[in-house]
Amino acid sequence: MNGSAKYTAPTVLGIQLKRGPQGLGFNIVGGLDQQYVLNDSGIYVAKIKQNGAAALDGRLQEGDKILAINGHKLENLSHSAAVELFRSAGEDVQLRVQQRPTMAMNGPPSSRPDGGSSVSSLGILVAVLGAAAAVTVLFMRFQPQLRRYNTDEIMRTL
Repeated sequence: MNGSAKYTAPTVLGIQLKRGPQGLGFNIVGGLDQQYVLNDSGIYVAKIKQNGAAALDGRLQEGDKILAINGHKLENLSHSAAVELFRSAGEDVQLRVQQRPTMAMNGPPSSRPDGGSSVSSLGILVAVLGAAAAVTVLFMRFQPQLRRYNTDEIMRTL
């Protein structure tokens, strides 16, 4: 079927990072006390810091779920307990990560919602509405002159 989407199962992978001057180079959200995903107390990657260890490695992505750090599962932990595990993890850190699910798409790239086209529908709508507003303003501004021109033209032909 053209344009149909198929969800792929999330991939689980191991990532080893070496702590740098900016730490591991990412922020986390989630935990028992501040769920990021409804009915899921897991720990998720909120932001990858530019030029940090995670960004330089390239595999960890915002939205990925961190399942374990150095073999310690991150299940049923408060946010602060998870943060403490990260802080005390040492210089070489082994992460077990579940990547966020992706959609596999059929059809031409321009029909895909994943940014295959650089022009968004909202952008087109804003441009059309802006042009319509400009035409309306010009019409209202010059309408009296148009009426006078038409009247003068009619009078000359009589």
